[in-house]
Amino acid sequence: MSFLPQEVIRRKRDGKELETGEIADFVRGITDHSVSEGQIAALAMAVYFNGMTRDEAVALTTAMRDSGDVLAWPEIDRPVADKHSTGGVGDNVSLMLAPIVAACGAAVPMISGRGLGHTGGTLDKMESIPGYQVVPSNALFRKTVADVGCAIIGQTGSLAPADKRFYGIRDVTATVESVPLITASILSKKLAAGLQALVLDVKTGNGAFMADPEAAIELARSLVSVATGAGLATSAIITDMNEPLASAAGNAVEVRNAVEFLTGHHRDARLEAVTIEIARQMLFDSGLSDSLEAAAQAARDALDSGRAAEKFAAMVSALGGPADFVDAYETHLPKAPIVRDVTIDGTGYVSAIDARGIGLAVVALGGGRTRPQDDVDPSVGLTDLVAHGTRLQPGDCVARVHAASEAAADAAARNVVQSYRLSDSRPAAAEVILTRIEGASG
Repeated sequence: MSFLPQEVIRRKRDGKELETGEIADFVRGITDHSVSEGQIAALAMAVYFNGMTRDEAVALTTAMRDSGDVLAWPEIDRPVADKHSTGGVGDNVSLMLAPIVAACGAAVPMISGRGLGHTGGTLDKMESIPGYQVVPSNALFRKTVADVGCAIIGQTGSLAPADKRFYGIRDVTATVESVPLITASILSKKLAAGLQALVLDVKTGNGAFMADPEAAIELARSLVSVATGAGLATSAIITDMNEPLASAAGNAVEVRNAVEFLTGHHRDARLEAVTIEIARQMLFDSGLSDSLEAAAQAARDALDSGRAAEKFAAMVSALGGPADFVDAYETHLPKAPIVRDVTIDGTGYVSAIDARGIGLAVVALGGGRTRPQDDVDPSVGLTDLVAHGTRLQPGDCVARVHAASEAAADAAARNVVQSYRLSDSRPAAAEVILTRIEGASG
């Protein structure tokens, strides 16, 4: 019988489990445009209401993976590993993680995305480095991964093209928040990258896409289950995003923060905890360490010895950035014309931070986007963000604004102050790593 998209939609509308072949045919239709936007939207809504079994989600993920190029790395004799974060504020983990894991012997072809809404994007951060090619040729990408061990680049149109069309339609039909569809969207691109190990950082809290912890755990379990079912060794951690992860939020300012982390000049405690946790899981899952303890020590050694900083410098240079970037980052990174301290009038301990509010303050400065086509000012952002639990007195600085105009600086300062809440008593320390989810056999 010939493929009829409306029959697939009808079966899912009625709560039936779709067969692997039906899903493959539908995804093929998404890719070659033989399935209409209305039909894609109808299936997305049917899945939104009726869900998918694990087998259906695996079939959808692998079909979207196979809709374009699937990378292989025969020229590399090291494990190929990567991570994925669901996004947050001040989350520049990728910039340190890729060179740390590469310095420990893995290959890390890190295909990243841009920021949208209040969350920052790794590609926007890397683009603040002069000359850095976020979309290099395939030959340069492969050569950088082979020679350096890591490359942070953007997704090309040839990787999981079905996902791009499917996501665009989901975005305008209120069907983004479907766990099976989120799972397939994330994993199809990672599976297409030819990985052997993947670690997922699923954020929860007021600055996260999944604000509710139970929803974050549900998504993490789905991601691990489906990825494992598709043959990719995968683990996940649930991390707290009730405050910015780094003390900087923006693009160039987060790159500066990352270089200072790699060189040992300054390391935010929560950022270090998450970076080392993901690194050790990647090294363990890749088979490069016999235990998580040994993997953590290897990651710290790569960081403290300076080998990770050397890898980052080599990656930047290989992809067109300055050869002396790590040594002279201050001269290369763009700087905002106005830099101003934000002070607070109250007294007390920082008891709560609206991380989403901080992220939106960066967007309002011009450092983020509300539409995919928006331009981003790489120089603006926030630094020296005060952490949860800090004791403050009137006149103390809670952040430093980097702005393009006085008016933008004024607005950002107001937004930052409104994002901080003080209390008379010291709050309990907030854990940053909340839960770990290990992969099971497929």
